[in-house]
Amino acid sequence: MNDLRVRPAAEADLPTLVRLRDDAARWMLASGITGQWRPGELDEDHFRQVMAHGEVWLAESGGRVAGAWELWWRDEAAWGPQPPVAGYVHRLMVDRAAAAPGTGRLLLTAAERRVATAGRTRVRLDCLAGNARLSAYYQDAGYRVVGHKEGKPQPGGPPKSFTLLEKELRRQEEPDA
Repeated sequence: MNDLRVRPAAEADLPTLVRLRDDAARWMLASGITGQWRPGELDEDHFRQVMAHGEVWLAESGGRVAGAWELWWRDEAAWGPQPPVAGYVHRLMVDRAAAAPGTGRLLLTAAERRVATAGRTRVRLDCLAGNARLSAYYQDAGYRVVGHKEGKPQPGGPPKSFTLLEKELRRQEEPDA
């Protein structure tokens, strides 16, 4: 896993992003996680729009795609108007056929580094209300539940209710001189 490399997604990556999202949705359903994602909900145009207004990142390991995520700089649908202090992680996806265990946490750490590099001090994300497994995953990664959003609009589907989570980023400490 030492060779995990992240890069901004490009137009040529759109089919891969749709495949990752659909594969992740199929995995969720097979694992008994219903209501979060469904295969076919998002198409290339969704990711193209995110790339136009935010960022989509792709991670590769051993010459294969290991995962991806979206990074937004605003998320008023879930969080309302906010000062520009946070980055918002969405659609964290791991290719379970290609990625080693722990890849999801590495992707989350890479997203946190990107947010810190942009000068923001918090990372925010949300997960479907009632998805205790995913909420626990994020809490184990240092996020804390800070609220709930009822009826958040969804691309390709009806509104859903979400748990809102946030992590304060630690400032890099200066080495002792």
